Amino acid sequence: MFFGLELAELQIYWWVVLSLLGALLIFMFFVQGGQTLIDTLSTNELEKTMLINSLGRKWELGFTTLVMFGGAAFAAFPLFYSTSFGGAYWAWLIILFCFILQAVSYEYRKKQGNLYGAKSYEFFLKINGYLATFLIGVAVSSFFSGSEFLLDEHNFVVWEHTFRGLELLLNPYNYLLGLALIFLSRILGAAYFMNNIKNESIKFKASKQIFINALLFLPFFLAFLVWIFLKDGFFVDENHFVCMSANLYFYTFLEQPLLLVLLLLGVLFVLLGIYLGAFVKTACAIWTLGLGTILCVFALLLNVGLGDSAFYPSTTHLQSSLTIKNASSSYYTLSVMAYASLLVPFVLAYITYVWRAMDREKITREEIANDDHAY
Repeated sequence: MFFGLELAELQIYWWVVLSLLGALLIFMFFVQGGQTLIDTLSTNELEKTMLINSLGRKWELGFTTLVMFGGAAFAAFPLFYSTSFGGAYWAWLIILFCFILQAVSYEYRKKQGNLYGAKSYEFFLKINGYLATFLIGVAVSSFFSGSEFLLDEHNFVVWEHTFRGLELLLNPYNYLLGLALIFLSRILGAAYFMNNIKNESIKFKASKQIFINALLFLPFFLAFLVWIFLKDGFFVDENHFVCMSANLYFYTFLEQPLLLVLLLLGVLFVLLGIYLGAFVKTACAIWTLGLGTILCVFALLLNVGLGDSAFYPSTTHLQSSLTIKNASSSYYTLSVMAYASLLVPFVLAYITYVWRAMDREKITREEIANDDHAY
């Protein structure tokens, strides 16, 4: 089948693919972060329209990445997909509703005769920017904190809390990553504006926002790392028995140095990107920040999936916790889908080409003022 890989190797392969898609999704949240900065960075309606059009040319990429992540999860780890999306559906419905608000806002903000006015759609963009980002951060944090569910003998999920995923908000530790992700997205959004818009006023304000949000992001992110390093993890032994183990995620980084190197490189690139954006005020800061973000998230997701731990743990029924072994598709499905995954580099190459083509000319006042089809 797929280059002679065994089932266990295919499971690892697909978790790596899923982790990479998750890391790319977090990077794409520069759109969400940018949406929360529209009023802060603009001094008049023209500058606001410049900012919205800058994001409007990229917002589909984030939504597409989210769909790809969900599709890969459904194909490779269907039990995870059904447990999370089917059990915690109130949380995911709110997230999806936020993305619907985003799509509608870009489409109708400047439409003549719209019932709600431009201000309403700008408010919808802020809802997407803050709420969707925060909830996805909380959802990712649950990979380490756990959820309340039971899998019966037929692998049907029984979610044991009436809040259906929103109970994750009752755990204050989940807020650490949720808030860190909000401030990181604002850093990325400000850096993206510096790269994409030719306007000195916006550039100066954006660099200032990078510094301010970095001061807020770093304490929450470092607190999240300290929490997962010190907390008990959901250990899975060779007999697939799940039990609690002290400092499991910290020891996984030590036992798999490549993951630790990826995390440290990611942190260094994020710090370098903050310096380049806030102090040097260079347009390339977005790429340094983006690379650092992808490496950090990639390392964290690999840790929880490839270590001796459950990547989607149950706090109420430990033996219902999901690992890449008990949550994956069959060998045949993983093999066939692995061949399809070989097309991903070509898709990424196409996205890169289109991105460069759209950004060849920076957004200017003159372009937006004379554009009859602006968002």
